[in-house]
Amino acid sequence: MEEAVKPENAERALKAVKSNKGAPGIDGMTTSELEGHLARHWEKIRSKLLTGTYQPTPVKRVEIEKPGGGTRLLGIPTVLDRFIQQLLLQVLTPIYEPLFSEFSWGFRPGRHAHDAVRAAQAFVRAGKDWVVDFDLEKFFDRVNHDILMTRIGQTIRDKRVLKLIGGYLRCGVMINGVVTETEEGTPQGGPLSPLLSNIYLDPLDRELERRGHSFSRYADDCNIYVGSEPAAKRVMETITEWIGTKLRLKVNATKSGIGRPWERKFLGFCLTQEGAITASAQSLNRFKARVRELWDARRSRTSEELKEEWQSYVRGWWNYYRLAEWRRPIFSLEGWIRRHIRKCFWLRWHSRRGRLRALRRLGLSGPRLKVASSSKGAWRIAASPSMQTALRNATLRRYGFLVPSDFARAEGA
Repeated sequence: MEEAVKPENAERALKAVKSNKGAPGIDGMTTSELEGHLARHWEKIRSKLLTGTYQPTPVKRVEIEKPGGGTRLLGIPTVLDRFIQQLLLQVLTPIYEPLFSEFSWGFRPGRHAHDAVRAAQAFVRAGKDWVVDFDLEKFFDRVNHDILMTRIGQTIRDKRVLKLIGGYLRCGVMINGVVTETEEGTPQGGPLSPLLSNIYLDPLDRELERRGHSFSRYADDCNIYVGSEPAAKRVMETITEWIGTKLRLKVNATKSGIGRPWERKFLGFCLTQEGAITASAQSLNRFKARVRELWDARRSRTSEELKEEWQSYVRGWWNYYRLAEWRRPIFSLEGWIRRHIRKCFWLRWHSRRGRLRALRRLGLSGPRLKVASSSKGAWRIAASPSMQTALRNATLRRYGFLVPSDFARAEGA
């Protein structure tokens, strides 16, 4: 705890919490107000931490939609508790990092989802062409506090730290103004939760290593690579039983399974039969759904806002999926994307007069302007020669309405 409250550690933690921003907790304090609060109250807070008397505040419960359907429960701590969790995280990470498996990739310094996918690719190219795909059902909600605290206590001896971590696990959630106790789980939303999840799942990594399995784990998403279907079935059965017995967790039967690497997805990717990384079909479907949402003409956005929102989304999407080596499925969507953009602008021009004015401004003239009076639907018009000339690819690119291949070309340059 003395290490945690050192001035240099506190300064780093404050900077991290402010840069991560995020919503306020139940007290309404924002990240921009945290520094002033600490300036007034830090000595009192520091004293409570050193004497082991600090009491965490209940978290605010928020539900967010999951990409595959359903909702995920987030627990948003107050910004002060996020700061204190960050203090602990910064002193605990150097202790635990050397202890973790080299095949664990999630929420660790210098390790990323792309590393986990490349590790999986290496196993497949080495001949492990059957995959056991595990999904742990409601992992963050089902973490057993006793197991987790026992695991932490094997490494950390400072009782003040153990009491504080236990306090964060049991501080409860506020729902509609009522605080409900939490008897299991580690709330997603706090800086400490990712480290706690790795501590909890490290025995699984060690068990897989002990059995000699090739695996890649990113948080609660774990794929094991074997050489045959019988081996895959056997591993699925025995590891499911081990997880239930030792970790008291349940494998989600509907999302887990065995198959070929090109039949199962891992962190949004899958592997082709030749072993190349490509975006999974589910990822592309989610991408298409987002395109439809962003380019819905009924949304109240200026052209500049449309451009900025689209650029932000597609740049972030490409930064993740540029790992794909087989990119044809991604690039094949680009004509469809541009058609949605053209359709959106066509509908936003509203009337015949507005369409004529916009088309002339874009350089269209002569017979091609007849399209402004067309009674055809917007989707058909978006594919017409007139609209493709007015909003040709180069024009869309010039105005900043980019597609993934534009980012790929920029990287090549």
